[in-house]
Amino acid sequence: MPDITLHRLTLSGHSHRVEAFLHLLDLPYRTVDVDVLKGAHKQPNFLALNPFGQVPVLQDGDVTLSDSNAILVYLAARYGGPRWQPGDPVHAARIQRWLSVAAGELAHGASAARVAVLFKRDVDTTPLIARANALLALMERHLADSPFLVGAEASIADLALYGYTARAPEGNVSLVPYAAVRAWLERVEALPRFLPFAKSPVGLPA
Repeated sequence: MPDITLHRLTLSGHSHRVEAFLHLLDLPYRTVDVDVLKGAHKQPNFLALNPFGQVPVLQDGDVTLSDSNAILVYLAARYGGPRWQPGDPVHAARIQRWLSVAAGELAHGASAARVAVLFKRDVDTTPLIARANALLALMERHLADSPFLVGAEASIADLALYGYTARAPEGNVSLVPYAAVRAWLERVEALPRFLPFAKSPVGLPA
């Protein structure tokens, strides 16, 4: 029986992607909520788990891991089986490409715009929104011909991009022009045991 603890922030899409995967895999786990607003992620006890001072952190027995995408890869390899851990190198590489997008264009576009609005930061979100729309346009073209980001079945790539895409309106990024993206979000949400990502009362109507 796995002995899993997830150190999380419920508003964080990075935390959500890991917790959603734990739900999809039907793995038992405990949660520890990290009070990021009060700086708990920068305290010595948390930095001992993750020197970068970021959520989420996953503890699985004597294994401690940080970085949400790295945790997804670990969970897929250890608990996911062939359904989530592709043996085909090309398929695996295509998943990795989208994990890089989640850490790059998504994090520095829709995610950053949402953080600015959610936490009332005094930053110009115009370039962030433009970056978000550029990625959404690319995803729209891709998803017009594919039910999920990498082929006919959901993968950890979809989990990595779901949260901040679904909550892009909270950063004043509209999803209205992107019908294929919205249909993809619905397909992800329809996965058995999928965990919803809580909405925040900021930004545009979803």
